[in-house]
Amino acid sequence: MFLGSCLACICYYLDYPRMLFPQNLLFLNSFTVTGMSSAVESNLYRRLHAILRELETDTQEGSACNKGMLRWTLHKKMENSPTISISLLRVLVKELEKVLKVVALAKLYLLQAERIDCKIRIIPLLHTLAYTVIQSAYVPDDLSERIYICLKRLVTLPEPYCSIGLNYAKLLKMERNIPGALYQRRIIAEHSLKNEHYPLHERVFVFVDQAVFPQTLLEAVRADVKCGAADWDILSYHRRVLLHTLQAGLGRQCNGRQLAEALEELGDVEKYFQDVVATVEERIEDGCSDSDQYSTRLQQLYHDILSSSGKSQSSPTNTVGSALPSPEISFHVWTKEDEIWSELVNFALMLSNSEQSSTFQDEDEETKRVSVISTMSVDSGIEGDLPLNEFSSLVVEHPSEVEAQEQQRSSQFFRRACVRWPRAGNRMTLMMEAIKECGGTAGGGGSLPKEEKNFTARLVVMGDDSTLGRLGKAYYNIRKREARHLFLTKRINLEIYYIPVSSQPLSSSPGQENLPGLVDMITVAASLGKADPWYECNINSLGGMILKLAEMHSSAGGSSEQNTFLQDIISYYTRTAQQPIHIPIYSVKMSFSGLDPKTVEEVFVCQLDIDFPEFRSFRPTLKDTIKGSVRYKKYTQEEGGVVLSVIYRRASISNRETDRGLSVATCGVSICRVPSCGTKNLDSLNVEFRDPNPARSCMSTFRVTRISIRNLEEKTFTVCLDKDSNRIFKKVQSIEVIPSTDPGYCFQKSRHTMEEDDSGLSRYLSKTFSLPINTFSGALQ
Repeated sequence: MFLGSCLACICYYLDYPRMLFPQNLLFLNSFTVTGMSSAVESNLYRRLHAILRELETDTQEGSACNKGMLRWTLHKKMENSPTISISLLRVLVKELEKVLKVVALAKLYLLQAERIDCKIRIIPLLHTLAYTVIQSAYVPDDLSERIYICLKRLVTLPEPYCSIGLNYAKLLKMERNIPGALYQRRIIAEHSLKNEHYPLHERVFVFVDQAVFPQTLLEAVRADVKCGAADWDILSYHRRVLLHTLQAGLGRQCNGRQLAEALEELGDVEKYFQDVVATVEERIEDGCSDSDQYSTRLQQLYHDILSSSGKSQSSPTNTVGSALPSPEISFHVWTKEDEIWSELVNFALMLSNSEQSSTFQDEDEETKRVSVISTMSVDSGIEGDLPLNEFSSLVVEHPSEVEAQEQQRSSQFFRRACVRWPRAGNRMTLMMEAIKECGGTAGGGGSLPKEEKNFTARLVVMGDDSTLGRLGKAYYNIRKREARHLFLTKRINLEIYYIPVSSQPLSSSPGQENLPGLVDMITVAASLGKADPWYECNINSLGGMILKLAEMHSSAGGSSEQNTFLQDIISYYTRTAQQPIHIPIYSVKMSFSGLDPKTVEEVFVCQLDIDFPEFRSFRPTLKDTIKGSVRYKKYTQEEGGVVLSVIYRRASISNRETDRGLSVATCGVSICRVPSCGTKNLDSLNVEFRDPNPARSCMSTFRVTRISIRNLEEKTFTVCLDKDSNRIFKKVQSIEVIPSTDPGYCFQKSRHTMEEDDSGLSRYLSKTFSLPINTFSGALQ
């Protein structure tokens, strides 16, 4: 009775046309459009609810591409018709207010928010609202106040809604006090426009995997990503900044059409651009204290532009829209392992594509050679045992050439490979960076914000699970380089984005996923989509369209009209997705067979497969089951599989499990990090042993945090990392899989002590080194 009255109250409060019960309460699209001020708002209302309905629907083969297309068409409509931006903002804020009312009533009457699944709509509404505010040339004060109140109410909600709402509330407060500031800052940063007041630089790096994209389509994908980039120049960006900032700051006092014509007639607007940047940035630094002086300076700048073009100031008209141009995007076909590192260094040094970073590389090698600190020395301490290149730096008089040659011949000292620990200051910097990346908190409970640096690199990787494996290895190697020589960490904020692309068709039925020979190559993207529904709609559902668009562009011979779809998707993704989901990176140590056994350490992200090349899955026939026959003896031998010794530690929330051991006969092992359904916030591996006889029931799987596998027979096995055919290791005798630790920091202690140490800053560090993939909401709670 109490639950029914609560539901009735909620339905009445939201003006439902009839009583709806919990299973239907998640559909807020049943609202009538009464009260809409115009037919334009009614049309936008229907478009918005078509987008929101897609959040609750399952992805089907025929409609998989429609989810992101609806959002894209709405934004394109706003760009082509800037006058509807105010109407769109009204619709968005009204819908957000309704959702917040439902959440507040559900909390008031102690109802579970999952029963009224409306929080799922907050993230799309927030991002669409913020994206519209930035591109709107003018927002009325009353509407801006309503939006700001809604954003402040989000602070009472759990993560990630409170964090995203607080971030957007800060930005909107700046936009309310200095209209046009967000638009201006974004263009300046994304296109590296020179000025003295806002020296921030951002760049989008798109890396595509050559193994996923056919060679014939690479140029077509490049053309889609960099569509229309050659049509823009610095003068165009200056004009857009002036047009938008003056219209937003002066409001109804500015004639947008006349200002746009005046800017087009002026050949050089560099002086006015620098003036408006200085005006806006000084206003931000002053804390928005004197609004009259700010308006006066903008009015004077507006008058100077009209006077220079020979135009007289006329009565104001409707504002002229200036769509936010796409950021600067550099396209790369990922072929070399260290290509990401090289591009980031060139960006930090502001080198062009034609220039090389050989100067820094030479300096890096020299610094590493000079600053090497050994943890173990094998010399006797006698000067004669020191090599010439080390001894010569200690003496005042350099030895003669004959003495040097004699000493070099008699020297029997050899330095073994040693570990170089980072300096104390660099180690502290890397530790603090790791804490901020993993969302650590300080002792008082407040989060540690990332330090604002002058360079922001947005790394967009397009590919499948094998591409993510390469990305995890490259990210790991970057941290190792930073441990030796701190360079990028002090200069660049690195943001990582992932767009799944696979040549496989989308599976429309659950049975299709289990077809033999068909390996799912986008499992990580599926887990990201489950954690973030807006990522599923806008990124996962559109990944299959990229190759189709490239095929259409390639078949048309490049003569077709420019298609900005892929460029718009990348722009929207990199601008609004700021909540990372951390994918654990695991380290595997492999020992090989032979007289001189060696050990290789690698990292993987999603999956490790063990296979025995000489072993085949055996399907017994009637003759194989006759005792005493030769085929029966072969059948009994092959049915048993290969015996492996396994030592593992089960995954548990308490983390109190101890190591266990077992022996198992199998024909293959699959170690996968994708969590099983219902398991949250538990970094673990799912281990599955394949039975050599497929006729028998499947062997049980279990979840572990670490595992060691050793072959007890003479046979060796093959290891494949992240489903990548280029990362296959043969003749492996044993493996050890453990969570990878951040190579950017390390303590001068033994491994055992480092693992158990929970003092100081280490208590805030994640135990597992992870790959942060930016999404729109992070993991919803």
